[in-house]
Amino acid sequence: MPHKPTERVLNILNLLSVNAVGLTLTEISKAISVPKSTLYPILQTMTDMNYIQLSKSSFRYKLGISTFCIGSSYSQDEYMLEFAKSIMKNVVAEIKEICQMGVLEGNNVLYVLKEEPEVGLDIRIISRVGKRLPAYCTALGKALLSNYSMEELKKLYPKGLIPYTENTITDFDVLNSQLLTIRQEHIAKEYEEITNGLCCYAVPLESNGNIIAALSVSVPNFRATQEKLNLITELLLNARRQFGNVNFK
Repeated sequence: MPHKPTERVLNILNLLSVNAVGLTLTEISKAISVPKSTLYPILQTMTDMNYIQLSKSSFRYKLGISTFCIGSSYSQDEYMLEFAKSIMKNVVAEIKEICQMGVLEGNNVLYVLKEEPEVGLDIRIISRVGKRLPAYCTALGKALLSNYSMEELKKLYPKGLIPYTENTITDFDVLNSQLLTIRQEHIAKEYEEITNGLCCYAVPLESNGNIIAALSVSVPNFRATQEKLNLITELLLNARRQFGNVNFK
């Protein structure tokens, strides 16, 4: 079980990270389902330590300088992200479809990079950089979860696998079977489980023996010919090999 006080702090930071104009105490309370009386001392401590700031005119909380400093320290992984971006550009140039990179955050996929073809495509996806989606029903997420055991999956989703479309996998046994296949073949697949009319293939990216991210290509069903899916598989597996040949320490 997650540590509640820590979970609340992280939920506050995640919430404020996607609300640039800031949020009031009441709005934060409703968003993360924490009473204002419990929430206020947490916000006060975070404000005192400059992780968030409170506008005296609008009474809205925003991210503070300390949070910015911590985020800036992630620049040590800048080379890894730039390398991944160059691989993604090559994939998009070949396949002419959207390529994304995600990492596992709790039981969700956090989308961190996205590359699109220069020519606009008639495709609408709900994911974007900074977006979080359930890992179990996305190709990126399945790739990231591919080393998880059945017991770990059930702990990650104590309320079960909630359906987002009629194709969402809601059976742990089926999900576990797919993850076993991904371990062997290194390709995760998702067909209309999170967005109708869209399928997605993904590969786990490893560094020093650990899955640290995943790379995907999304394609609408009407363009998902077997020839194109075979090419996507080939490009993603090649990208995985390239990524695995570099030490990002």
